[in-house]
Amino acid sequence: MKNYSSFYIFIYASVMVIIVAAILSFTAIQLKPMQQKNIENKKMQDILASVNIESTAENADELYNKYITDSYVININGEEVSGKEAFKVNLKKELSKDTEEMNLPVYICSTEKDGKCFIVPVRGKGLGGPIWGYIAFRSNLNTIVGTTFDHDAETPGLGDKITTKEFQTQFRDKKIFDDAGGFVSISVLKGGKGAGNPHAVDAISGGTITSNGVNAMLEECLVNYETFFKSKGN
Repeated sequence: MKNYSSFYIFIYASVMVIIVAAILSFTAIQLKPMQQKNIENKKMQDILASVNIESTAENADELYNKYITDSYVININGEEVSGKEAFKVNLKKELSKDTEEMNLPVYICSTEKDGKCFIVPVRGKGLGGPIWGYIAFRSNLNTIVGTTFDHDAETPGLGDKITTKEFQTQFRDKKIFDDAGGFVSISVLKGGKGAGNPHAVDAISGGTITSNGVNAMLEECLVNYETFFKSKGN
């Protein structure tokens, strides 16, 4: 058996590491546009799902451009912020800012069934990590048309049920303002107490922490739009 010197082995290993790293780097660069497109398609699908429009990765772009008629960014005072594109706003980063510095996306959708709708994103924390979604409102900016939620690592069969139709459809026709015009959000309640409440839905059985996370997410995110909702609602 041929013996190789330590120097030879070191050089050989170093060259192989450099070659593999170069291949991986090249592959990552080549795949980045495709990965970015997949992320954008998923975001379009989620926005459309909040107004009950089903889409796929193949037709998401087409349907998004058909139904999302406008979008813009507002500040905490409900004023439109110029030079910002709603679709490119990273809500995670915005929620880490001081309230006065937040950029808040708004999407406008028009459907035959529900007419003009306003869609806003929400983001919070569940049991296993981040949770997020989109809430669609009727033109009165009080009554919910639909929702969609997703998660990073909630418990299978429990917390991950926030992605199911059974949980999400509860939100339709719920209201975030009381009869006096006060902001109350939508509560996620245990024990079947949400069904008859215009401002609440039922929590997920066995998914208490995730349900509490959705509850907090809605309250903490939607309140940022309160001034906008009150000024633009009809």
